[in-house]
Amino acid sequence: MQYSAFVDAPTELLARAIGARVKHERLARQWTLDQLAANAQLSRRMLVNVEQGTVNPSVGTLLRLSDALGVGLPALVEPPRSKPAKLTRKGGGTTLWSGEHGGTGVLLGGTRSPNVVELWDWRMNPGEEHHIDPHSAGTEELLQVIAGQLTVQVGAETYELNESDALCFAGDIFHSYANASAAPARFSLAVYEPGVGEDS
Repeated sequence: MQYSAFVDAPTELLARAIGARVKHERLARQWTLDQLAANAQLSRRMLVNVEQGTVNPSVGTLLRLSDALGVGLPALVEPPRSKPAKLTRKGGGTTLWSGEHGGTGVLLGGTRSPNVVELWDWRMNPGEEHHIDPHSAGTEELLQVIAGQLTVQVGAETYELNESDALCFAGDIFHSYANASAAPARFSLAVYEPGVGEDS
């Protein structure tokens, strides 16, 4: 599922900012559009639309671009950091996933490469699910259910989690999160992606 359609100014500004950062990183490597598209396994048209800020790329597309550029997802969606710390206040962060029933996946922050750690705040309403393609090799995820119930699939294994349950798992295989209950669910997620950009 893609993040929110461009119905308001903040979302459109985010798309433009992401496009500008992708283009900046591509040009810094002196790559053509075709080179980045090939490295990210995306179509040239999709890449052009991302750079122009006219498309709402999925989290998967953004991950492919960040991995190909060797910068990590936070570097594409957050403003450049000029201070040694970045504070995210309550209600802040960048919404990168929107569910069919109003759920959200908000990236609260992340560390710089090469060892990138992302911190997410997820809210899933009943009936919502999110499927994730494998991240880069060595990626690990750790989540804790703050409220409600959550079903997590990791490869062929399925885990039913309740409030305060935690799960650590490999993020470099197919996995998904789903709320099959009748009540909203909220969970905190940390994603560790080692060695980002070391082969770029």
